[in-house]
Amino acid sequence: MLTQEREKQVIKLCQDFIRIKSYSGEEGGMAVKLKETFDELGFDDTFIDVYGNVIGHIKGKQKGKVILLDGHIDTVPADRNKWTKDPFSGEIDDGKIYGRGASDMKGALSGMVCAAAYFAHDTKRDFNGDIYVAGVVHEECFEGIAARKISERVAPDYVVIGEASECNLKRGQRGRAEIVIETYGKAAHSSNPQNGINAVYNMMKLLEKIRGIKTPRHYVLGEGILELTDIISFPYPGASVVPSQCKATFDRRLLTGESRESVLKPIQDCITELENMDHNFKAKVYYAVGEEKCYTGEIIKGERFFPAWLYDEEEDFVKKAYHGLKEQGLDPIITHYSFCTNGSHYAGEANIKTIGFGPSKESLAHVDDEYIEIGELLKAVKGYYAIVDALLR
Repeated sequence: MLTQEREKQVIKLCQDFIRIKSYSGEEGGMAVKLKETFDELGFDDTFIDVYGNVIGHIKGKQKGKVILLDGHIDTVPADRNKWTKDPFSGEIDDGKIYGRGASDMKGALSGMVCAAAYFAHDTKRDFNGDIYVAGVVHEECFEGIAARKISERVAPDYVVIGEASECNLKRGQRGRAEIVIETYGKAAHSSNPQNGINAVYNMMKLLEKIRGIKTPRHYVLGEGILELTDIISFPYPGASVVPSQCKATFDRRLLTGESRESVLKPIQDCITELENMDHNFKAKVYYAVGEEKCYTGEIIKGERFFPAWLYDEEEDFVKKAYHGLKEQGLDPIITHYSFCTNGSHYAGEANIKTIGFGPSKESLAHVDDEYIEIGELLKAVKGYYAIVDALLR
């Protein structure tokens, strides 16, 4: 299905995408380019929602299942001084395309767009169902928050997450939560500390308790990690004052079956125990809430709780995707992501059947001199084509 002409088209599209800087909240130029590409490749219709997500649609001749190929159009920033290549050049060197977003994930997105268009052309649209390709905003800030708008509109039966998987088939991931703990005290001049209550000392007591919490473990996904990532006292910087407040942030990796309440309960139990022991101890725990401005001007806001998800290898749709890839000449391993993706919404929140498949290595995301191997990119196009064929067959 990949002619020499098509290979050149995929490579050029990947380069074109890389050349457009699209940091989170600044994806406008990339959105315009993606919409133009949908139109040029013959998608039936495209639309842009209030957050700025760009969705292209191809209709089959017969009604059937709806498949959504999900790729995000935002990237993390690039410090040009630390790169040996121009991060927005799309330069090709030794069989690799260099640039910010090459692996995370403009390579995958270019592959998805082309695979959907080639499938529609080759079948003359004589298939059952609908194909959607989404360029999602703000994924680097909020895994799955912007994707909620897409699933509301598209209502997919299947979702394919395009994050890097080395062209292996992913059936799940750990989720992620950002947990904030605050302890409170009473301000006083540090020359008379007996007149105050030091919130940092209260935090130290609580942290010692929290370190004793035994987090759950999943036989596939691994440990539900709880790790301290940040701590600050108020006022900050402090000078000659006993701090009246202290805030600590934890990264908690989530497992399937965990709820917002169950994750916070062990920490709340530690707080309650200390409050019962000391009337001067006061604290609270909650999930962080993120808020960012979209390039459309819309505010995107969400609690930082992104659920885990996992499907059995014997699920019918997983097996169909796997066998479709094998028929296309690929040799995927069925495994799971080690990081968080938009699958937290599709599978974790909306219970939509979801798999992951993408070119390149997880380790190449967010690094200086980021690149994607051309061989991996072209293999991914074949893979997306095969998955669409298998799930809409």
